[in-house]
Amino acid sequence: MAFESLSEKLQNVFKNLRSKGRLTEADVKTALREVKMALLEADVSFKVVKQFISAVQEKAIGQDVMNGLNPGQMVIKIVNDELVSLMGSETTEIALKPGSEVTVIMMAGLQGAGKTTTAAKLAGKFKSKGRKPLLVACDVYRPAAIKQLEINGEKQGVEVFSLGDKISPVEIARQSVEYAKAHGINTVMLDTAGRLHIDEDMMQELQEIKRTVNVDQTVLVVDAMTGQDAVNVASMFEEKIGIDGVIVTKLDGDTRGGAALSIKATCGKPILYAGMGEKLSDLEQFYPDRMASRILGMGDVLSLIEKAQETIDEEKAKSMEQKLRKAQFGFDDYLESMNQMKNMGGLSSILSMLPGVGGQMKQLEDAIDESKMKQVESIILSMTPKERSNPDILNPSRKRRIADGAGVDISEVNKLVKQFEQARKMMKQYSGLLGGKMGKRGKFKLPF
Repeated sequence: MAFESLSEKLQNVFKNLRSKGRLTEADVKTALREVKMALLEADVSFKVVKQFISAVQEKAIGQDVMNGLNPGQMVIKIVNDELVSLMGSETTEIALKPGSEVTVIMMAGLQGAGKTTTAAKLAGKFKSKGRKPLLVACDVYRPAAIKQLEINGEKQGVEVFSLGDKISPVEIARQSVEYAKAHGINTVMLDTAGRLHIDEDMMQELQEIKRTVNVDQTVLVVDAMTGQDAVNVASMFEEKIGIDGVIVTKLDGDTRGGAALSIKATCGKPILYAGMGEKLSDLEQFYPDRMASRILGMGDVLSLIEKAQETIDEEKAKSMEQKLRKAQFGFDDYLESMNQMKNMGGLSSILSMLPGVGGQMKQLEDAIDESKMKQVESIILSMTPKERSNPDILNPSRKRRIADGAGVDISEVNKLVKQFEQARKMMKQYSGLLGGKMGKRGKFKLPF
């Protein structure tokens, strides 16, 4: 997950701060040196890091902090506030015209950043909010780009406008807007062509589209995996064609996250959304305060609840919670819970949003090995209904029969039973949270 290494390093720094009764100026400077190194290792721009550390230090060495009852916690709060400020302070929406007025959004970016998929993801978001979007295939150069957009559009239930690959992108854009006006469509999304690197031809084409069509919003898609290159790309696009906001993709991957922390400070444009996976539903609105909270190990319960509300069947969730409370949770429920976790982005995604879980991530992930879901399903389905509903009756002879039925070694059955018990304990601990019961928050130990 993005920021995992940064988050771990910062939490270690703050753990040392909290352990001190009083702080000296030297304590703060030592801690901020470590914060500085952690940010640089996360591929945050040197200039941005320098300004960030300077702002934190100025506030952290003030008399109110140094003489306060909990100076360590005050320093952590200042770092949190500055992180939020660095990423833009406020959540920014894509500006859409009201009612039937047509809003034209031009999606731009380099090839490989995930622009075409992101356009379809965004169209799905607009559709769910009551808009009527139209995806427009303006990438006539990349093989299969049009087909990819059509497939994703169909999955999202969104119409795709295409004139093939023989018409100029500028003309396709112009005709798509006319089509939208004639067919009651109020959101036109132009999926433009990318290149492997910024070149004059690409910029000229985008400029020509903007001159021909009244583009209301230009949204740049950048790949978080490219680190500071993503920041440089954002700055160049802003300079050459002007952008209104950025969508950062692949923030779920093995990336250091520096791009997300640097873009707003470097090019002055907000991050609008973050791509968190391959599925067309894996696009999250970017909340600077929530992202700062995740980075500092405080979790992101609000995003978790929103994701749960979108994907989890409320009646099933209530039924499962009751079973957990009454110790009636069986293997059928276990399988159902795994499917629900998968729909929410997987166990790692869920755990990353829970406060105070950072140090337990590995242990909890080991409780449920997501890569073995098929084998798990096979073992569970080899049990009798009675065994699935009452796992406590699984003696050695029953386990041998189940192993034979699933075509696995008995050790795999024993391992699953052990994982099941660990998962049952974990889900009992967090039961109620996914149902939106915020009153349970008190059981979590927040970093401050």
